[in-house]
Amino acid sequence: MYEFQTIYESLGEAKIKALVHHFYQKVAEKPELLALYPDELEPAEERLFLFLQQVFGGPQTYSEQRGHPMLRKRHFQWKIDGNLRNSWLNCMFAAMDKVEMDQNTKEAMMKYFVQVANHMVNQ
Repeated sequence: MYEFQTIYESLGEAKIKALVHHFYQKVAEKPELLALYPDELEPAEERLFLFLQQVFGGPQTYSEQRGHPMLRKRHFQWKIDGNLRNSWLNCMFAAMDKVEMDQNTKEAMMKYFVQVANHMVNQ
């Protein structure tokens, strides 16, 4: 019998939090991405953590606090082209390399991130 496991169950909260932290460390090194954050990165880090926790099968805290994610609408204020998308994906993939996970989980997450990043392109 095959037992389905969510990404959240596979990684756990601590690894998702670590992933997001590593991601924002990479963002801080990319002026084109850092320009999207007017103040500090910590509030964005917390929002992304809550969002990923929810989207990968964990608690629904993001929606409880912020409502429906509406990703494209929330990101439409920025001009997102292929280069910015690629920079974002490179930061996320580098962060994923720093978090121990099985290959199936990694591939599922990469597929999700590519789909979402492509959907955010508006230029």
